[in-house]
Amino acid sequence: MSDGALSQAEIDALLAGVDSSDSGAAAMPAGTESERRALQDFLSSTVDAQSSNLSMMTGSKVAITGPQGSFTGRDAFLGQLPDTVTVVKADFSSGFPGEHLYLMGEAAAKSIAGLMNKEENIELDEMAMSVIGEAVGTIVGSQITALTGKTGNKSIANAPPEASNVPKAVAALPGGNFFAAAYQMDLGDGQLHQIWEILGPSVAGDIARSLAAPASAPKMPNMGTANMGGMNGGMSGMVGQTANVQPVQFPNLSPHAVPQEAGNISLIMDVYMEMTVELGRTRKLIKEILGMGEGTIIELDKLAGEPVDILVNHKLIAKGEVVVIDENFGVRVTEIVSPQERMLEMS
Repeated sequence: MSDGALSQAEIDALLAGVDSSDSGAAAMPAGTESERRALQDFLSSTVDAQSSNLSMMTGSKVAITGPQGSFTGRDAFLGQLPDTVTVVKADFSSGFPGEHLYLMGEAAAKSIAGLMNKEENIELDEMAMSVIGEAVGTIVGSQITALTGKTGNKSIANAPPEASNVPKAVAALPGGNFFAAAYQMDLGDGQLHQIWEILGPSVAGDIARSLAAPASAPKMPNMGTANMGGMNGGMSGMVGQTANVQPVQFPNLSPHAVPQEAGNISLIMDVYMEMTVELGRTRKLIKEILGMGEGTIIELDKLAGEPVDILVNHKLIAKGEVVVIDENFGVRVTEIVSPQERMLEMS
């Protein structure tokens, strides 16, 4: 790209992008105002967590404001972008599968990569793209946590982010009318950078409808016509009578502790135990470990959005999700490991 010419891959991507826009615009209607509002309100609720996460990753006071969201098409959206953009694809792989990406100008990309690598005048090379992808992965992870809480959909996950710096005409945008959210970001230097988040038409519609859907009411059993008739007869006979309603007494399902055990455990209730939260693990060859340096990215065996393991004295006891409390990381317990699973871990 140093001589200003497009490579064959970029030409192919450009043609693919134009074709997808022209053919999809007529087939895919624009989102409704209620869908736009639902998406914008949800994304607005996540900016504080995103600001805190980026502040910790960059070591600078990051402030993100917005977004302003709208449904738009390729041609109208490209008019808002600088000539060259950094595109980070972070498609949703499950839950609400489909296209999801971020775009930013070169200045914003260099600022993020420079702060994370503690390097000035950084070039947008492969290492910088990897660092920017890591930053976006953190943002998407916090969004997935919030989206899971609001929709109850626990299967939401995204593909590993992939970043590239390309001319805006080559950016592989979704076809048809997609949702675009524009954020303003201050990386601590008082300079405002604009970042755009894009949701493909199907993803935007699915998420908006899920956010707007009321809580599901419990379904009544289908008793059939004959049974309903019998019920109606019984009910008519009860008119004028006072029903004797009593709460159902369920048996205690918790395991019964042996009195002797309860007495013994009270002796160690004030003993401290080490509790750790494990984000993930991986295995590396010795030569790979010796070759690590500042800026090396280590890929773990957990996907973004998966529960983290909570260990006590290196034994798994629970699973949870990572949260940000003020400026500290925390973990919210979402699952307690059963005694049987604990015994298997100890064996």
